[in-house]
Amino acid sequence: MAFSSLFIFAYSSCGAQELSLLAGALQASGSHDSYSWELDYRQGLSENTAFTLSWLNEGHIPHHHRDGQSAQIWVRTNVFDRRLSLAAGIGPYFYYDTTGIGAGYSDKHGWGTLSSLAAIYYAKNGWIYESRLNRVVAVNSINTTSILFGIGYQLEHSSAPGASAVSPPQTEKTTTNQITLFLGQTIVNSFESQRDTARAVEFRHGISPHLGWSVSWLNEGDARLIRRNGVIGQVWLVHEFFDRRFALGAGLGPYFSIDRYRAPQSGEANNITVSAIVTATAAMRLSPHLYLRTSWNRIASNYNRDTDVILMGLGYSF
Repeated sequence: MAFSSLFIFAYSSCGAQELSLLAGALQASGSHDSYSWELDYRQGLSENTAFTLSWLNEGHIPHHHRDGQSAQIWVRTNVFDRRLSLAAGIGPYFYYDTTGIGAGYSDKHGWGTLSSLAAIYYAKNGWIYESRLNRVVAVNSINTTSILFGIGYQLEHSSAPGASAVSPPQTEKTTTNQITLFLGQTIVNSFESQRDTARAVEFRHGISPHLGWSVSWLNEGDARLIRRNGVIGQVWLVHEFFDRRFALGAGLGPYFSIDRYRAPQSGEANNITVSAIVTATAAMRLSPHLYLRTSWNRIASNYNRDTDVILMGLGYSF
């Protein structure tokens, strides 16, 4: 709910949007080295403030495979004819940490803080070049420091140079009524990363220009550690770009599922479980009614069976 509230606040400010991908090196507690990468969505709030939603992967530290989502508020100053933005950001970080020794593992969830410093160069054609320093502090997990370099694009950029905090208002619903058929892959968050084919069908409906809901059925296949399927309900925050040809969104909701490999626990009447699901999605319109959609789903279970479900689908809008 914290991420959803911050996302609504950012959209209500109508800033310009940027999408970036960064990668680099990481060092964790105990002088362990690994890689790190980050998918970052930035929205300007004013000349000197911005907001980001990020998916941060902290690589493979011994006994820790950790990643998670973060929401940050940034302060920035724009110099050299506004081509260079120097910024500092801070915000909450919700992590998923696959931990363990030997053949055993557990999926631990928790909160930390992500603090960042960034230097962002804005080219004249809308491309962005960025260097970033991240520091993650987590009370019940490892602390990490990473340095990342990446490239991005201003999804809505004007003729004015540099970072922009103004974008055209969107008055129409991003989401109408849509039905999508998906096919993809399930990846279990274990040290072996067991995989199988996933399939899903989804119906989504728009409530306002930036808000919608969906209901879907997901079959995660048989990935040896799970054989799970069920019903998902999600609330979505969405936005369109490029004359309504492209859309981005983030969804959150419950996943009611049955796992054939999980026996009912003591005191349970059945083996139905309720997990949380967080999704990042992108859609590209092919025609007035047809579109392609890709979704990256993270399922957070309460019995050490977290999964990533990556889906690609063809949809119909009506």
